[in-house]
This record gives sequence, C-alpha cells and structure tokens, in this order.
Amino acid sequence: MGTKTVDETGAATKADEDRTDVTDVTDAPEAQEESQVTEGEAAAEGAEDTEPEAVTETGTATEGPSGVGQGAGAVVSAGLGIVSLTGSWVGTVASARQAVLGQLATTQTSDVQTMLQKGYGDAWQATALWGGVFALVALIVGVFVLARPAFGAPGRPQPAWIKSVSWAGVALGVIGLLLAVLKYTDILLAVPSAS
Repeated sequence: MGTKTVDETGAATKADEDRTDVTDVTDAPEAQEESQVTEGEAAAEGAEDTEPEAVTETGTATEGPSGVGQGAGAVVSAGLGIVSLTGSWVGTVASARQAVLGQLATTQTSDVQTMLQKGYGDAWQATALWGGVFALVALIVGVFVLARPAFGAPGRPQPAWIKSVSWAGVALGVIGLLLAVLKYTDILLAVPSAS
C-alpha cells in the first residue's frame, strides 16, 4: 500500500501540474493584455513627462505674453473715459474747494458778476479741469494699448475685445477732453451774466 500511496501522490502531483499549465494557458492572453496595457500606460505617461521638457529644452514652443496687461489697460482706459464724462470725487472736491475760496475772496461790496464768477464759475472750471485730466489719461492709455503690439510682439495678433475696449476708451477720452475744453473756456454752459 505504501507504493500505491506514493504512486497516487505522484499522479496527484502530476495532475496538479497539468491543471496549472492549463490555467496558465487560459490566463496567459489576459495576462499579456494587462501587461501590454500597463506598458502602454507607462509609455504614454513617459511621453507626457518628456514632451514638455523636450519642448522647453529645445525652445521650439515659446510662450508669449498672455495679453492680461493689455486687457487691463483697455478696461482702465474705458473706465477713465467714463469718469471724465460723468465726473469724479476729485473733481467734486476741487469744485467745492474752489467755491469756498471764491466765497472767501468776495466781500459784501463785490458786484454780483464777480460773486458769480468767484463762487460758481471758478468751481465749474475746476470740475472741467479735472474732467479733462481724466479724459487725457484715458486717451493716452487707450492709444498705448492699441500701439503696444507693434513694439512688444508684432507677430502675435491682439485679441479683438482688447482692440474694441481700447477704441472705446480713446473715443470716450476724446469726447471728454473736448467737453472739458468747452466747459473750461465757457463756450459750453457759461456762468450767466448778471446784467
């Protein structure tokens, strides 16, 4: 019986080896596919890791300016143009200060026209002056933003929205400057005459 046991054990061992070979054969394509997928993923990750380095090392793909500064300049130009037309707190404070100075400069014996000019005309001109300053700054910033691509990166086109907003700032600056000059010279809304 001892021999039989050894033979049965040997046969059992051989049968286990046969089963292992069968499972290895049936599992082999799946294992190969998994290993190929893993190798493919590793190759893709390796390619992703090396692509940016290769581009930056060779310098073939250079990243230019993003245009954020030009966009901000265009918005500032348009905003200053609007402020030049609607007025600012600086203009309001300057106008009030000029009105107070005008009241201090006049006396009871001053004629009405002098009182009007010192009390209201000078304050109106101070408002016009500050409106003109804001309009001029809006005009300068707008022109600078429009001319910037010619000096910075001539090959890169400027986005259309930056051009549009810059032109709006330039237009508002021109209108504000024109109105400021007309108000300051008393052509537009002059101080009424007392006579």
